[in-house]
Amino acid sequence: MQLGIRVHDGEKLPLEELLPVLKSRGFKCGHIALSKSISQYSVGVPALTPGLAMYLRKLFAANDLDIAVLGCYLNLATPDADALKSNTEKYMANIRFASHLGCGVVGTETGAPNKEYRYEPACHTDEALETFITNLRPVVEYAEKMGVILAIEPVWKHIVYSPKRARIVLDRISSPNLQIIFDPVNLLCYNNYKDRDAIFAEAMELLGKDIAVVHIKDFVVKDNDLVSVAAGQGEMNYDEIIRFIKKEKPYIHVTLENTVPENAEQSRKLIQSIWDKA
Repeated sequence: MQLGIRVHDGEKLPLEELLPVLKSRGFKCGHIALSKSISQYSVGVPALTPGLAMYLRKLFAANDLDIAVLGCYLNLATPDADALKSNTEKYMANIRFASHLGCGVVGTETGAPNKEYRYEPACHTDEALETFITNLRPVVEYAEKMGVILAIEPVWKHIVYSPKRARIVLDRISSPNLQIIFDPVNLLCYNNYKDRDAIFAEAMELLGKDIAVVHIKDFVVKDNDLVSVAAGQGEMNYDEIIRFIKKEKPYIHVTLENTVPENAEQSRKLIQSIWDKA
């Protein structure tokens, strides 16, 4: 596997200074959300030119880092028509940008049927799923035209909240340009976390062939909720997930989440040690 990190979890430095630091910590790839990682110049839609994409591509390559994920986490199920139009345009701009950036996937979560992008019981309804699929379809069609992979990330608090739900989306869209970011912790909530081994096994069985990227973090239980933390600081056991990666997904991009500069390298070494023993 190629272990990486969310770029915005590093020090608050310009990319030109930060990427060498990430390389020095042993990382091989990065997950970049432009608005969270770049502050010294615009990364709005008009700024997403081929020139900027090629500059960033060379900058990462100079530090021996792949761009695993270009994050574009916008709500495709919002009931606000103007916001939906704007979000769709931003997805297409990021997909177009990705075609020059040379990233692995454009990554996204799966929204909520409200303007605030917050969890409510309606997230898990069939109606919300139909809305998401309808609004996702033209974005995937654009990704096909641009030769880019769009990868959705199932999250319990969003519309695509389970492995079965994700399988429905993949089968309904039926495109090789739609794949999965597998974040095990994001499939959990307070009411199901004790069943996590079965949930992870189901995800690997149902979604395995379509998993393009894996996210790794941990969780602790606090106030009847799950709080995400860096790998090795919570309740997760990664053995089966790492065995799956080692057997089925050679050289896949695996990016750490919820780290801080002080523990990122420790988390990387933990996951690498599990790989080495698997």
